[in-house]
Formats: sequence, C-alpha cells, structure tokens
Amino acid sequence: MSHHDDFEIEPVEGLPAEPPKGEEILWQGRPDWWALSIEALSLKWVAGYFILLAVWRFISVVDLLPLGQAIGSAVPFVMLGLLVCGLLTLVAYVQARATMYTVTDARVVMRIGAALTITLNLPYTQVSNAMLDLRKRGTGTIALETMGDTRLSYLVCWPHVRPWHIKHTQPALRCIPQAEKVAALLAEAAEARISMPQIVRVAPQNAVAAE
Repeated sequence: MSHHDDFEIEPVEGLPAEPPKGEEILWQGRPDWWALSIEALSLKWVAGYFILLAVWRFISVVDLLPLGQAIGSAVPFVMLGLLVCGLLTLVAYVQARATMYTVTDARVVMRIGAALTITLNLPYTQVSNAMLDLRKRGTGTIALETMGDTRLSYLVCWPHVRPWHIKHTQPALRCIPQAEKVAALLAEAAEARISMPQIVRVAPQNAVAAE
C-alpha cells in the first residue's frame, strides 16, 4: 500500500502512472456530490439545527412582539442556515469533482483531496475485507479494511473514510452511484487476484553425496 502527493500530469485520470502491462481498469467513478453533502457533511442535520433555532426564536418572542416582528426575529437564523448549508454543498461538490476512484483487476486506487491531492494505492493482497453500506437511491460506500503495518491518517483521508473508525482508519469509496454493482465487481476482482498462484524461486537444495 502506498500514498503520495500528486504534482505531475496524470497519464490516466485518477492514476499517477500508466497501469503495469496486463493490468486492466474495470471501473472509474466519483462520489455523488449531493449524497456526499448529506452523508459525509451532515447537510440535513445542519439544516434541521438552524430550522430549530429559528422556530425556537419565533416561539420565544411571539407573545412579546407583533407577529411580523416575531417572524423577522427568526429570519437571521434562516439566512445563516442557508449560508452554512450552501458552503457545505459547495465543499461536497468540490470534493467530488477532485476525486477519482479506480478499480482494476489488481488494486483500488483513490485520487482524493481538493486542496492537497494524494493518491492511495490499495492492492487486493493488502485488503482483508470490504464492506458495503448501500442507500435507498442506489448510492453507497465501500469501506476497505487493510492489513499490514501501514496506518492512514483519518483527517488527511476524510471524507473518503468509513465514519468514526479513527484508530484504524478504513479508506472508503464514498457515496458512489451503482454501489452494489461496483462492490460485486471489486469482490470478484479481489477474489480472482488473491487466488492466483504465487510463483516463488527457491534455491536448489544441495545434493547429498552417496556413501
């Protein structure tokens, strides 16, 4: 498994170098920006919070002020909520456009990051498990549980991680369309790769002299 910063022009979008001879790209895609804003940036919860503040403000003054003024006192909370939600939606859109997930017959490659772009290279031989979180609209998240001593930073990889798994960060293909289809494709490729026989050259044994 490896990761590095990308400052060069990509020969293939989403990949830092041409795939090795014989490696086949099976799928490439980006997060659905709207699903990312809801699931990763909690857009609905943030909107609900500001709506609750506006309602609370209105109820607290409706008995003290005329109706028009009571409504007016709640408007700033609504406007602030719209601004925050707009910023969250913009962040989700930029993150989605800057991201490219690639599934090949040998590995998963994640080109992530809007301000600081990095590429995660995850060979199937270092992935112990893949988990699919499927949503109603067909989008979903595929989290990858890695093996070995390599540790990934949760903050550096966010939001392309399985939520709340901070100690052992699990990189994830977040909010991708047709997630079930991609998960099946990934599982089939990983199984085929792991079951491939490994040819290892060994030194010939010393001949035993006959007595």
